[in-house]
Amino acid sequence: MGADDKMQNKGEEIGGKVKEGLGKVTGDRSMEAEGQGDQTKANMKQAGEHVKDAFKGK
Repeated sequence: MGADDKMQNKGEEIGGKVKEGLGKVTGDRSMEAEGQGDQTKANMKQAGEHVKDAFKGK
């Protein structure tokens, strides 16, 4: 469960980077901002996974 979530979060982060890059290349500021938002969301989820991992052992 945890590993699947982490992989999904990483996939979202990579997708956000791709979207941001495409936005920069095409001059589409909306797509660029959406990609940055996707990355932030994925990073927040990943931080939550790290917190859960830290408390599993206790």
